[in-house]
Parts: sequence; structure tokens; C-alpha cells
Amino acid sequence: MNGNCSKEEINSINMLKFNKNFSPAYGEMTQITPLIHRLVAHNPSPFTFFGTGTYIIGLKPNEGGDRKIGGSSSSEAMSGSSPHKPSEGGDRKIGGSSSSEAMSGSSPHRPKVAIIDPGPLLPSHLHALENMLNHVTISHILITHNHVDHSPAAHPLKVITGAEIYAFDVGAQADMDNHAEEGRDMNFVPDHILKDGDVIKGDGWTLEAVHTPGHLSNHLCFALKEEGALFTGDHVMGWSTSVVSQPDGNMKDYITSLEKLLTRKDKIYYPTHGAPIENPKPYVKALIAHRHERERQILDAIKAGAATIPQMVNMIYCDIPSFLHPAAASSVLSHLIHMQGKGQITCDGKLDQSGIFIVT
Repeated sequence: MNGNCSKEEINSINMLKFNKNFSPAYGEMTQITPLIHRLVAHNPSPFTFFGTGTYIIGLKPNEGGDRKIGGSSSSEAMSGSSPHKPSEGGDRKIGGSSSSEAMSGSSPHRPKVAIIDPGPLLPSHLHALENMLNHVTISHILITHNHVDHSPAAHPLKVITGAEIYAFDVGAQADMDNHAEEGRDMNFVPDHILKDGDVIKGDGWTLEAVHTPGHLSNHLCFALKEEGALFTGDHVMGWSTSVVSQPDGNMKDYITSLEKLLTRKDKIYYPTHGAPIENPKPYVKALIAHRHERERQILDAIKAGAATIPQMVNMIYCDIPSFLHPAAASSVLSHLIHMQGKGQITCDGKLDQSGIFIVT
């Protein structure tokens, strides 16, 4: 660790403990809290951990006992949904409990739920989502961002249910090379554009859109007000740091978005990949300190003679498998662009993977 770290930063970095303890039951819907269930797709990879976690928001415990939903024992509210409430506090309300209901036999006895990140085009995962429709009505499909492990199942789910898709605008996204991560869903188009602070209300649940660009420019988190929970997508994950790939990813935006979370009062985070993050603020501070430390390492590497990105990656990431080096190189480039903006380095030639970098 660089000796230029402050005591506070050293303490924060020491808090960055990754949680690899996660054993999903693929194809089965698991109750997390009274309002939150999760269904994990079987698409494990170095970038998705054990797979994409699709969250179902709005199911409530059934006083008469548990019911089987989607292959697992899960509580379901058969009646007594909370009444629809008007938007409060000046928030812009998007949609409501009157949104499109499931076309395959919607029933007033079925709870209306929102889906966050329906996931990849994986037949087994789509089948599990279809099984769930025997017991619920999907009213909203919410997307944190359009990587191929998060958004492609949104369209077939819309066709099946009639529910519409809500996400941040993708119209200004930069073209990008998908080699460094799961890749972008190029066909993704939301029905409704969400902005920071927009509120979506359903039967007994309220979700606020929190714009957190950085991992991708259109990345949103969703805050469940009833439980003080934040669904963080790939912005904050407990099992790993996030990849920030140019040109649509942006390190300055990513760090700013992390700092934004420190101003909020969310009590627990639910990433799309891996286990929940309890006591999240110290963890977010550790992620910020980690990024600052990475930039100090890049400066030290350049001073030691590593003028190109491949040389920096070989020096800084010598402890990770070589097949992850393209992702590391993309992250280093994002850091270098951020560092040039701060006047710490300059680039001889084009500011890309071919550049020659010098400390100012």
C-alpha cells in the first residue's frame, strides 16, 4: 500500500472485505424480506459471480402459510394489498398500480410486483420467470443498466406480461468494445425514461430511481423506501469491485456516484450479483479509497518505467489471471483519463490503449 495514503484512507481500504459467501438455488425464488424475493440466473462468469440476481418487489407474507412459487417455498400475499398512495415530496411519479397487468390471466387476488433486472436471454431463467406468472402480476420491469446479463430478458417478459420497461435513457451511450466484460445489450430500448429522483409506486411498495453513472452512463440504482434498501446493480457489489470501461464507463462519474451514496440513508444494499451488503457506508468509503489507491499505484508504476497500459497492468495486476487483463487494462485507461483531467499525467499520442503516459 502506498505510503502517501492518509490514516483515514488506510482504515477505509482495510474495510474492503469481499464477501464470496453466496450459494444460490438456481431456478428457485428465495424470500429475502417481506417485500423482496430473488431469482438467480444460471450464468456464472468472472464478471457475474454466481449469476444475475433478478429481484421481485412486492410479494408479502401470506398469513395462511407459504406457497410454492417458481419451484421454491415462498410467501405470497393473496389479498390485502396496500392502497395506492399519491406521490409525496414533489417527486415525479412514473407509473402506478394501474400499469399493464399480466396478459396471461391477471387476477385481483395476485399481488402486483415489479421486476428489477430480468437478466439474460437464458431459457432456464425465462422459464422460471414464466412459472412465477401463475402467482403474480408483473406491473413494472425495471433495468439498472443494459449489459447483456441484466436487460435482454426484459423484452420477452414484456411480450408475455404486457408490463412496460423502465430505465435511464440509452440514447447518448457511447459505442464500446465489449471484450472487457459481459457486453452491452445493443437492442435495449425502454418504454419509459427514468431520471434521478423519479418515483414508481405499486401495491405497498415505492421505488426511487437513483442515477449512478460510471459503470455505464445509464446506470440506475433503485431505493425501496419501505425497507430502506437500495438495489445497486453493478455500481456496488460485495464480491468484487466494478469494471469501469471506456468509452461509456467513466471513472470520474463512478467515484462521484459512490460519493453520492454516502449522502443517502439506505440501510442495506442488494447488488444484482452476490449477497446483500449490510452497513454499506463504510464499504462505499472503502471502494472510494481503493480507487484513490489504484491511481497512486498507477503513478508509481509510471515513475518506475511502465509508460504503457500493458506494462502498468503487468506490474499492478500481477496477481490476477491473464484472461482478466483486458478488463484490468480497460479500468486502468479509465483511471488514466480521470488522472489526466486532474493534471496528474499527460499522454504522448492518442489517449487510448496505445498511449504513452508521463507523470506531470
